[in-house]
Amino acid sequence: MFGTILNFFRIQEIRNKIFFTLAMLIVFKIGTFIPVPGVDPSVFDMGAGQGGVLDLMNTFGGGALMNFSVFAMGIMPYITASIVVQLLQLDVVPKFAEWARQGEVGRRKLTQFTRYFTIVLAFIQSIGMSYAFNQMFDGMLIEDNNIAAYLIIAIVLTTGTAFLMWLGEQITTHGVGNGISIIIAAGILAMMPNAMLQYYQQRFVGADDITMAVLELLGLIVFVLLLTAFVVFILQAVRKIPVQYAKRQSVGKGLAPKSTYLPLKVNPAGVIPVIFAMAFFMMPQTLTLLFPDSEFAQTISRFADPSDSIGIIFYVVLIIAFTYFYSFVQVNPEKMADNLRNQGSYIPGIRPGKSTQTYITSVLYRLVFVGSIFLAFVAILPIFLGGLLDLPPSLQIGGTSLLIVVGVVLNIFLSLQGTADQKAYRGFTKRG
Repeated sequence: MFGTILNFFRIQEIRNKIFFTLAMLIVFKIGTFIPVPGVDPSVFDMGAGQGGVLDLMNTFGGGALMNFSVFAMGIMPYITASIVVQLLQLDVVPKFAEWARQGEVGRRKLTQFTRYFTIVLAFIQSIGMSYAFNQMFDGMLIEDNNIAAYLIIAIVLTTGTAFLMWLGEQITTHGVGNGISIIIAAGILAMMPNAMLQYYQQRFVGADDITMAVLELLGLIVFVLLLTAFVVFILQAVRKIPVQYAKRQSVGKGLAPKSTYLPLKVNPAGVIPVIFAMAFFMMPQTLTLLFPDSEFAQTISRFADPSDSIGIIFYVVLIIAFTYFYSFVQVNPEKMADNLRNQGSYIPGIRPGKSTQTYITSVLYRLVFVGSIFLAFVAILPIFLGGLLDLPPSLQIGGTSLLIVVGVVLNIFLSLQGTADQKAYRGFTKRG
């Protein structure tokens, strides 16, 4: 592993991608400290560490919310817009479904609409969020409580979200991996020292029994390492469907069909369903900020609180539903069956065409079931453990954070490995 990483830095193309990504992440981190003009971010210190929407939004924003910086809205409006646009492609809006079938041209149109929709959502959410937080802290957040001040804050926050969206696209194009996922993972990693500090203050400062605190810490470290290994194993697991080509190759004095396999991941959706579910969770929780005295808002927020018995069920259902949805977005059985038939290949015992499509779909359903249960299990396990051990709120969402970080790191590694293999192949063909 260490030697592979060193080889990455020996290739100039990969080295440039890595340094570009790091430079963009430094820009992101600097932005989390630039406050919005006309606000007093120190009021957030009163609500820090108490759980709920504040800590949730702050963790996934890399600390931008507690500073009420230009990136306080984070990238969540873009994720929400992406979810809505992908849902609308399922023959809900005929035009979107038509674009989805147009290949690269249609994809560009959908991407452009997603950008515009992100700006609209960000502007609306920024006004609501500013007003809600100002009410939450008794009008101490915004210095000049007037319409002009709210509009300026909304414009700044919307611009920050638009810049983060552009930053993610630049990382995707010129850096390594998916830029949006990398920004979210970078925000989570940036908040880990703060979470560890909260744990230290809770367990070690003024502790009566240091030995038990140390043993608990060692147990948590072992648990995290084992959970990480389990996550890596499942995310890398592949079901190999045997495939034979009509083309024949010599085997001794006879001929035999050329065999290979069709790889299907156990979890084709990766960690995207967890990010989608968390984005959905943040929307109803903001209702409690806008309407703190409303019983309806409080009831709805229970569905978006993973620590609540109802909320955790809703969380699991969302993860499973998004896993199935995004897996079939990533893997198209009909297209796979057509490609196999066009290449003159077939799955042994399965007729080409519709039968192949049905077979791949059935296999995919079973794999996605395992993958969705895995994602839900890893996401909620630390919540149960955190409630049992009375861990800080920032550690209780550790399962979601772990899934996102490990998934992003794996994708980055695979992306770099693919680039390195292409570089080696191009070098080989040139030498040939």
